[in-house]
Order: sequence, then C-alpha cells, then structure tokens
Amino acid sequence: MESYADLIECEDVLLFANAAIAATGQREFRGTGAEQRLSLGFLHEYVQGNYPDVYAAMLALDINDHNAAMIIRNVLRERGPVDGGLVAWRLGRMRPGRVYRLFQELRRDGVNNRRTRAIVRDWLGGRADLAFDAVKYRAGVKAAVRHAHLRLEGELGDFLFAPRRRARFETEILEVWRRAHYENAALYELPYTVAEGFAARRGISRAVFLERITPRLTRLERLRLTESARRKGVDTQADLAAMPLVRLASYALALPAAKRGADIEAALRASAARAAGANAGTWGDVVAVLDDSFSSYGSPVKRRRPLAVALGCHYLLGALAGNYQALWLSGRSDPLRARPVGPTGLGQRIIDALELRPERLVIISDGWDNAPPGLAAEVLRVWRRKLDPGKEVSIVHLNPVYDAERFEVRRLSPMVPTAGIRDAEDLPALVELASFAEGRTGLAELKAYLADRAARR
Repeated sequence: MESYADLIECEDVLLFANAAIAATGQREFRGTGAEQRLSLGFLHEYVQGNYPDVYAAMLALDINDHNAAMIIRNVLRERGPVDGGLVAWRLGRMRPGRVYRLFQELRRDGVNNRRTRAIVRDWLGGRADLAFDAVKYRAGVKAAVRHAHLRLEGELGDFLFAPRRRARFETEILEVWRRAHYENAALYELPYTVAEGFAARRGISRAVFLERITPRLTRLERLRLTESARRKGVDTQADLAAMPLVRLASYALALPAAKRGADIEAALRASAARAAGANAGTWGDVVAVLDDSFSSYGSPVKRRRPLAVALGCHYLLGALAGNYQALWLSGRSDPLRARPVGPTGLGQRIIDALELRPERLVIISDGWDNAPPGLAAEVLRVWRRKLDPGKEVSIVHLNPVYDAERFEVRRLSPMVPTAGIRDAEDLPALVELASFAEGRTGLAELKAYLADRAARR
C-alpha cells in the first residue's frame, strides 16, 4: 500500500509532467510571459530539489523542447549521476537551433564539466552535415566548439574562426557562403534564413527573392511563407498533408474563413490519418467537447494556439474513433469555420456529450469554466459518484494552457484526470499518462511507466 508521502510525490510528478508538456514560458490569455517563466522556473526547482531521480526521467515523456532544454541545463549544472544516453536521445529529437541555444546558455552559465563537454562533443559528432550547421547556425556552432574545447582541423575551423584565411573553400556549402558575399546567384544556394540577410543587404525585391529561394525552403518554411509569398505572386509549393496537425491547424485558422476550403480539409484528414497510424478506428465511440470560446485565442505570441490544438485533436480523434461526434462550445458544426468567440460554457456541453453515452469522452479546453462558473465540475462530480461510478464512460480532460498562478494545467474536476497537451499527435500517449491521475495511482506504477518510456527511446 502506498504511503501518504508516496501519493503526494505521485501527484507532484504528474503536476510537473503536465506543466512540462503545455508550458513554454510565453504569454497566455490569462498570464504574462514573466508570470509564466517565474512559475515554471519555480516548478523546475521544486521537482529537481525534491525528486531528482524523476526530474531527469521526464526527458523520456512528450514534454516540449523548452522544458526539455531547461531540464538538461539544470541536471548538467548539478553534481551527481546523469543518464547521458537519455540526454543524448532527447537532444537528437530537438530542433538544431534550440540545441545550439542550449549550448550557448550552458557556456554563459559556466557549466563546463567533463560530462557536459562529452555530451556537446558527441552531439556535434553525430550531426549529418556540420558544415551546413556552421553556415546556418554559425554563432551557435562557434560557441559549442569553444565550450567543448574541440579542435576543428581544416576548412571548418578556418570558416568559423578565420574565414578570410582562405581564398576559397573545397566544401561546397562553405564556398557558396563565400561567393554569396559578392555574387547574387550564390545566395540562392544558401539556407533561407542566411540568404534572407544577404538579400536584404543587397536590396533584392522580396518577390524575386522568394521565387528563386523556394527550392531551398524547408517543409515548415514553405508553410510559414505560403500566404506572404502568394501575395507576391509566388507559390511555395507547400505539401500541406505532410505538416504536423497543430501547425496545419494554425495555418488554416490564420486564413480568412472563405479560403478554408476542401484542400485544407483534405490535408487535415491526411495528417490525422498518418498520426493515427495502426490505431485508426480502434477507439470505439468517441465524443469530444472542444473549446472555441474567446480564451482559445491565446495571446499575441501564441495566437489561436489553444484553438489550433482543439482543431488538430478534432481531426485526430475522428481518425482514431470508430464512431465520432464533436461538440464545439459555440455550437458550430463546421470545424473549419472555428474562431475564438463567447464564454467558456463547458458544463452544458459536457451534459450533451454524456447523454450520448460514448465509450470515451475527451474534453479539450483551458479549463476556465465560466458560463456558469463551476457547472462542469458539478456535472462531472455527480456523473462519477451517482450516475456512472463504474466508469463505463472513460473521461479525460486535455488542457493546452499552463496556469502560472496555480502551478498546473487547470483541472475541471478532481473526479476526472487532466493532462497537458501541446501537439495533437501526442494525444494517445497523453490519455495514457492522464490515467495515472485517476484512482489515486501509486508512485511505483508511475516510476515503472517512466522507466519503460526511457527504455523504449
């Protein structure tokens, strides 16, 4: 039997896991960026200080890159054992630019022990094309090389630290960078972010630049530039169906409603089918309550992010379910016309969903039930205690917003498990994680789950 201390630890660990999935330290609808960073920083210090073994193990979960970088930075600053394999695995899943920023932060902090240098050295050694990185992330590569005390022989070392030493480079990308300083044609062979700076200094028109740089754009750059390029008469040829669900949903919601047509619908369904994979159609009867209230606008720095998460989850649940029905708070039936509007009246929509008696009810919301306040919590309490004590209907609440004041993703009710969510593709794993908050799950089971996730990396 679990002790009271073990139950408290289990709840603390779940609280931190949810925060590390949803929180990014940026402004939210009901919280400034400074409040978010202060709250999240305290939570990291609290969990690392009280549960250091579990703190590092969080890297095995689907936490976001912001919190993964914070965990890696914090564990490398402290003395004690570190699972270097887990750290290396997590670094391999992060965007290169984010990893280089982490290395720069470690250098500024003076974290320069042998294990840190070994991790930096091994990560750099595993890069498929370090010369490309040196061009695209030059400051980051220089900082990492210096921090790890590496000696780069030959062209790469000269490029980073003495580029004028050589009249030309044998490595193609380095030579292209050299030629781009005096030859316009060469800049279109560089990565977009580097070429953009050259084009601005040369006064090259945006339309000409976009048309000629299009073949060099990455998948996400094509999506991000689609509309601005279209206004210049340029087609970036973005493959919408290949995009992650929330990215694609954010793109769709940024379009005027009249432009959200069949091509967007088809792309969202294709992306959802790819994310569902072998689990497609296996979830039985599913009903989703989806929050499109005004607070789903998010903030100027996370514009419509909560609504995009709900929209992405809508299409993924449709792919996972055998029979699926969506209930938007606004009552709209066309998800592509979704927009943030109105109060967060979750209670009535949950009643509507439970009347359908699904096998599974999924609620995607920031949890600020306010029309009327507290109705959702009371509905769920009565349902669980009086109407469905046997839990024939599985209920889970997924929240894309971190509440800085409460140090958690806001819960609807103690009777229903809540998990943070950032990317729709993580939904199946998050439903599994949320189940640990139901029925007072013990610490041993949670630690076993974390160990299993780490072993499966």
